[in-house]
Amino acid sequence: MRELVNQIARALVDVPEAVEVEAVERDESTVLRLRVAPTDVGKVIGKQGRTARSVRTILGAVSMKHHHRYTLDILEEDHHGAGPSEE
Repeated sequence: MRELVNQIARALVDVPEAVEVEAVERDESTVLRLRVAPTDVGKVIGKQGRTARSVRTILGAVSMKHHHRYTLDILEEDHHGAGPSEE
């Protein structure tokens, strides 16, 4: 799943080498945390969140097949570089 999100994000952004996907395992689910270059955040979110919603829909379909829940968090570095804030 990590690689799937990685490939989708790399296809959408201008700086593919900045794409990072971290998998955080929880009890019955996995959270996939996506980081991209600050200039590419809008591209992975899309207008009115449509692109992010589409990726989440794909994850939902795969979740059903694998009987394991996957969720996507898109992290945005704040402008001071102090750390991520959830989008």
